[in-house]
Amino acid sequence: MSDHPPMKGTLPGTATPLQDGELLAAVDLGSNSFHMVVAQSLLGQLRVVDRLRETVRLGEGLDARGSLSREARTRAFDCLSRFGQRIRDIPPHRVRALATNTVRRLAAPQAFLMPAESALGHAIEVVSGREEARLVYLGVAHAQPPAPGKLRLVIDIGGGSTEFIIGSGLDAIERESLQLGSIATTRRFFADGRLDRRRWDEALTEVLAEFQQFAGNYRALGWDDAIGSSGTNKAIGAICAELGLTKGAITAAALPQVRDAMLAARRIEAIDLPGLGSERRPIIAGGLLVLEAAFQALGLERLMTSKAAMREGVLYDMVGRGGADDPRGAAVDALMSRYGIDRDQARRVEATALRLFDQLSGAWGMDHDDRLLLARAARLHEVGLTIAHSQYHIHGAYVVEHSDIAGFSRQQQQFLAALVRTQRRKIPRHAFDALPDRLLPAARHNAALLRLAVLIHRGHEADPVPRLVARADGPRLQITFDRHWLEARPLLRADLEGEPAAMAALGVELHVAVD
Repeated sequence: MSDHPPMKGTLPGTATPLQDGELLAAVDLGSNSFHMVVAQSLLGQLRVVDRLRETVRLGEGLDARGSLSREARTRAFDCLSRFGQRIRDIPPHRVRALATNTVRRLAAPQAFLMPAESALGHAIEVVSGREEARLVYLGVAHAQPPAPGKLRLVIDIGGGSTEFIIGSGLDAIERESLQLGSIATTRRFFADGRLDRRRWDEALTEVLAEFQQFAGNYRALGWDDAIGSSGTNKAIGAICAELGLTKGAITAAALPQVRDAMLAARRIEAIDLPGLGSERRPIIAGGLLVLEAAFQALGLERLMTSKAAMREGVLYDMVGRGGADDPRGAAVDALMSRYGIDRDQARRVEATALRLFDQLSGAWGMDHDDRLLLARAARLHEVGLTIAHSQYHIHGAYVVEHSDIAGFSRQQQQFLAALVRTQRRKIPRHAFDALPDRLLPAARHNAALLRLAVLIHRGHEADPVPRLVARADGPRLQITFDRHWLEARPLLRADLEGEPAAMAALGVELHVAVD
């Protein structure tokens, strides 16, 4: 593993505009292959300057208990060390590394992520299947822009999962993710390596059943063109071309011929299809099965292929975070509307929380990303009120952690959920257990600031707080209020008297003063 200095406790992808000539990198920890793309910003465009890809087969090492084999871990860490050497000089806020299906399924993800981050030298985020789908679509849409006003279907068959997206322009409209990937499906149906038509048809019936949850809605919405991304689709497209069936596209007529040629081998290790690389041979059966099911369930006639995938989408998402196209703001706003959040109250709490943050960020070593997360937690702090006033902070934390919020990784949603959970009442010991150690200081400090802002605005008063001075020295935090203003609010004074004991669970020594 590489000898990198300790990483700063923040999440990558900061929302600062790219300067001309800057480098940025995206790392994709897929279930089959790890990919890295390095690009340079030039005249408002991205120019790819380097690509790395290694077949790691992380998904092969995953067992039913959610444990990862020693061999798979070693392959992953060795690969990440090599990737880390290439991006050693790129600032952390210009690198995003995303882990997908296999890491999502780990019983103890931190046991893998901590040494993986050490090997890479950068933080690694875990993304949900639907967020993965959004990023896949974004990458394909930038590489092959869809016609204006037209709908596009994108299918991405990975090693552990398959994503289905219908989008328009650069925006994903519908996103689905199924636990059906080339590695997972090959292991599920052809673990002994044997291939025959009866077994194939039985497996196809099972896979088709899993498509029923969304296929009807997708067909009703419709699309004007369809594109397949990632290695399995590209491999099958290449086979179709080598067999003289198409010029590289995948068609409903060509697909059964590819399947029959593969089944004729009778065993996976004997597959010898033109255009199929040796590294993809062990997993092509599962990928082909998923694709045939997709063609049948969705009524596909033709699927073009794309060289772009999630990693390109990550690059463009990073660019968007530096400007007006950051999807996270719109996603939070949509959640506020869905749950009928009092926007005036959210705005008051946010303003006060950020007022405190700006005075303390230097002393506590917090940055712009930490500020953004605090702001978004403040906007969502009352999301649980729609469910019930009693324990609304608990309800809200569950909603924030488990909702589909575009643009956020799993760790980011867990960070926000921890802040919403600890905004009031007693702070449970397990409140921050889901977060990696590098994020704990920022999470606890932001939790303290949100608690104070929520307390100060408990009365929902529209009038601004006249004086609010915050100073920190290590764990000691002193908040100074205007004497007359605080004396006129006996409920707030009573709440503040109990806060030092509560804040101790955050590692903060709170002192309240007046002036």
